[in-house]
Amino acid sequence: MLSVSEAVALIIGELSALDTEPVPLLDALGRVLAAEARAPYTLPACDNSAMDGYAVRGTELAGASPETPRRFRVIETVAAGQFPSRAIAPGEATRIMTGAPLPIGADSVLRVEDTDAGIDHVQAFTDRDAGKNVRRRGEDFGEGDIVLSAGEPLGAAQIGVLASLGKGEVMVHRAPRVAILGSGDELVDLDEFDRVVAGERIVASNSYTLHALVRAAGGVPVPLGNARDTEASMRALFARAVDARPDLIVSSAGISVGAFDYTRDALDAMGADLKFWKVRMRPGAPLGFGAVAGIPWVGLPGNPVSAMVTFELFVRPAVRRMLGHVRLHRRPVPVTLEEPVQIGAQLTHFLRAIVTSQPSGELTARLTGPQGSGMLTSMARANALLVVPEDRPSHAAGDRLSAILLTPDAQMAESFAL
Repeated sequence: MLSVSEAVALIIGELSALDTEPVPLLDALGRVLAAEARAPYTLPACDNSAMDGYAVRGTELAGASPETPRRFRVIETVAAGQFPSRAIAPGEATRIMTGAPLPIGADSVLRVEDTDAGIDHVQAFTDRDAGKNVRRRGEDFGEGDIVLSAGEPLGAAQIGVLASLGKGEVMVHRAPRVAILGSGDELVDLDEFDRVVAGERIVASNSYTLHALVRAAGGVPVPLGNARDTEASMRALFARAVDARPDLIVSSAGISVGAFDYTRDALDAMGADLKFWKVRMRPGAPLGFGAVAGIPWVGLPGNPVSAMVTFELFVRPAVRRMLGHVRLHRRPVPVTLEEPVQIGAQLTHFLRAIVTSQPSGELTARLTGPQGSGMLTSMARANALLVVPEDRPSHAAGDRLSAILLTPDAQMAESFAL
């Protein structure tokens, strides 16, 4: 039986970034740049003002104070988008707005609040701006510079940079299409919810959960429904998955050792190449990985919590790998336990937890409550997975462990404080 680290390494080692495609810039958010982006020009194109104020010679500000102001003749006003019509001479200033080019002769911008805001003449009351408030030519990038490298994840800032480079379309790695399938005679979709209320069936919640998780990871869900608890039905559903030609197949349920778990039988009958079938962890020990007709497959457990935990640890990194990301995993953070924690079986446990940032900056963790793998509501309450090593089953309040923060919200506060 593999450790979690061994299983992750095996899965990632079998995958690579997908081929590339051009996409409109506004559709590229969350994708990964597939080709370096070079600057076709220099930005800023010339020295310009970083403030609304007055462009002056910095040496002429020396010694300025409210008691001994320096006086300048204002020769013109230059707004952003305009250009100075003349250089400044000694004793002169150009009234200038943020982003406007500096006139020849000026090397400083005296901010408005340090002056009397004059129109024809202006008085400077401090010399603190000598040599300051100027954006130098090319300080952002120069013509020919590599501004963004291949492999760069595209967030809002990167989208803005690409726009400034004139990139209306960019080459990115293709988003993986992920086929999602499940199994179980007890499962129904929402159109049969009355049977759930009657206690006859349960909602196929994994279909919805995995659909959302695939989208959140950057993949494209391809929902294929659920098989009945027969080998023939499982084979037929896997055949449909293969016909859909996804980049990854993710199944849930049917992977344990129960009398009605037919996933392995169906895959064996289809000639699948199975790499492993179990991992030393809880929840989620029944976990499969291999390839069906050359398409990578990850088999998750059917219990809702187990499916979510194993998706986080194994499928999410796989989707990110296919997207072209280099950083595939959430970084664990150290936490201090608010309560005792004890595990039974000698397996690495991933317990649903609530991590809280204390005023001291320390992160503390407490469990969401009972840890049954069928309690999906406990995942909704959790913002982290508390990692309990298999060789340390018992921990007291105040002990230190690691936690995997699950959402950006886990690191957000109710109020702003530095």
